[in-house]
Amino acid sequence: MLESIVDLPVEKQIFYAVLGFSWTVYLWEAYLSYRQRKIYRTTTHVPPELGKIIDSETFQKSRLYQLDKSNFGFWSGLYSETEGTLILILGGIPFLWNIAGSVTARFGLGSEYEITQSLVFLTLATLFSAVTGLPWSLYNTFVIEEKHGFNQQTIGFFLKDAVKKFMVTQCILLPVTSLLLYIIKIGGDYFFIYAWLFTLAVTLVLVTIYADYIAPLFDKFTPLPEGELKTDIEALAKSISFPLTKVYVVEGSKRSSHSNAYFYGFFKNKRIVLFDTLLEDYSPLNKSGEPQTEQPESDESSAESKAKPKNKKQGCNNPEILAVLGHELGHWKLGHTVKNIVISQMNSFLCFSLFAVLIGRKELFVAFDFNDSQPTLIGLMIIFQFIFSPYNELLSFCLTVLSRRFEFQADAFARSMGKASELYSALIKLNKDNLGFPVADWLFSMWHYSHPPLLERLRALGNVKQD
Repeated sequence: MLESIVDLPVEKQIFYAVLGFSWTVYLWEAYLSYRQRKIYRTTTHVPPELGKIIDSETFQKSRLYQLDKSNFGFWSGLYSETEGTLILILGGIPFLWNIAGSVTARFGLGSEYEITQSLVFLTLATLFSAVTGLPWSLYNTFVIEEKHGFNQQTIGFFLKDAVKKFMVTQCILLPVTSLLLYIIKIGGDYFFIYAWLFTLAVTLVLVTIYADYIAPLFDKFTPLPEGELKTDIEALAKSISFPLTKVYVVEGSKRSSHSNAYFYGFFKNKRIVLFDTLLEDYSPLNKSGEPQTEQPESDESSAESKAKPKNKKQGCNNPEILAVLGHELGHWKLGHTVKNIVISQMNSFLCFSLFAVLIGRKELFVAFDFNDSQPTLIGLMIIFQFIFSPYNELLSFCLTVLSRRFEFQADAFARSMGKASELYSALIKLNKDNLGFPVADWLFSMWHYSHPPLLERLRALGNVKQD
């Protein structure tokens, strides 16, 4: 069989190599997920070493939640791989490109208007992806997340949110793509340098404006009220010279009861964002079922979300929140954010450089049924998505390993600030709130976990006594 493949034309060899590698990755991922599902099915009692940090009820809830998520991931992954294979085999990409050409032709635009055709193609492709992915997203949100008490959305809010996300994505994606294609076309021999610089500039602009102008289109951001917590956060930031300018609380509870925190901004203009579900004293999920002393500011928000009563308080107390922020600020102090940006941009430059070498190879286009034309956008898709896929898999694994190392270092930084005990209890609370399962197959964990498993993090923090 190998000899018959070698005897095929080079474009066929490329096509079958891409298809074969894609299924190899899928089968590998399916095998890893099978190993982890086996852990979920067989680990039905709290292991002795976890007995003091997690109760049996929470353990069972997290086990069933993660088992449902894993089963869902298997079927959605199988569908995605099958869909992608059929698109390639049936010539879905050139078919959609020709449809885009027909649309532009209706407006009197010929093949010389390649960038316009590329934008139509991109719009149709993202619309197809959004429509085919919608049933899976609905099932995940309104069956799995609903079943396990995380979903706070109504169908109407979900659909409106999906439309809004699609529109905002198009408003960013189409102008950026058109400029990138234009730069590649007029850039000459060194177009890859200009293309890389352009994508770097776009990345920095989006990171700068996202939280101020894009995120508020979807969620409500309010300044953290004056009080002990805000004062302590400002003192914590000042103690390590973090240039904090504002602290926001984001209304994450209208979508989900999952919690998070992050910081953003460049140079001397950094902000911290806390999800309301992270804050024990601010989370609406802790107040549902209690009498309301005030009317919420937004009737629309209260109508579209559906906070549910919870038996146990969600979120962390103030000292634990400071410990979590000590971990997050540790990433900044230790240069993890800058290192990740540098790695990302080195990778981007390398990919554009290799793209410059490969874009002239006609057989790459012929492999995907582009026999008479070599559109730049299609070249970007073929090379970045298909030809680079082995490299992308290796890079993803290396970044996962690096991320785990960074997480341990950030935990150690919080410990050095005298917050080991509070971070210890915060990690346990967050694991319970998010129904994280504390037992993992070693191979699945090594390949997938960008954050170390709970038990490993607690061991690294040391033997801190908890109440």
